[in-house]
Amino acid sequence: MTPDELLDVFHRRIRLPDADAIPGWKQEHVGLVHRSYVEGGEGAGFVETPRGLGTDPEAVIAQELTFFRERGLPFEWKTYAYDEPHDLGARLLRAGLTKGDPETLILGEVDRILERPYALPSKVRLREVEGPDDYHRIGVLTDTLWGNGLERIVERLAGEARMFPDRLSVFLVEDALKGPDGPAVSAAWVRFHPGTGFASLWGGGTLPGWRRQGLYSALLVHRARLAKDRGYEFLRVDASEDSRPILQKLGLHAATTTTPYEWTP
Repeated sequence: MTPDELLDVFHRRIRLPDADAIPGWKQEHVGLVHRSYVEGGEGAGFVETPRGLGTDPEAVIAQELTFFRERGLPFEWKTYAYDEPHDLGARLLRAGLTKGDPETLILGEVDRILERPYALPSKVRLREVEGPDDYHRIGVLTDTLWGNGLERIVERLAGEARMFPDRLSVFLVEDALKGPDGPAVSAAWVRFHPGTGFASLWGGGTLPGWRRQGLYSALLVHRARLAKDRGYEFLRVDASEDSRPILQKLGLHAATTTTPYEWTP
């Protein structure tokens, strides 16, 4: 399939029905807005408008600001390059949101990934997480790489796996000699979106000393094989500039770009 064909399938199966909302978050469709959020100590929200903003964009933006301001929740408005109106980003900036780093929406067919062989170095072991200690090790890894907070990743990822075990699989790579006594050197997870044909890939961060040894590619192929076994046809990745060329080399396609706009109370 071409990138345009893949993007059309993604738009119809994922974006329009809001099929990739975070499991456990409250979902609301209010007019043209797809809104999801969770309240509490680590509360946050997420907004998309895949059908555009209609004839009064400012009113829609103001509506969402009011909603999250009243609840004291930060939120992200995720935009896609093809969203309408074409100046959505500029409107969000004028409303007080802050622009984040763009990413590339990578889409592809599972079978394309499985055409490529992969091999892990003998000095590492790839396995599925087995309990709280493994989630803690993943939290340490992601906090080391991106500074996104240890407790946040442990609580959210472990909680999601506990509540929705059939929709999330989490993997780590460890030093084969040190095993569970050493740090996780890489980790990644896959979310399954029932009824859509899509599995989405997340994580993939690797400690600097373990990069360029095929760990990212191995985790990618391993998750693609699992998706194939479960009957999924397509893969989706929100890719940074570091991972985009690797994914394209493996047979996936850059379909469009996305940009987050964030608001904090």
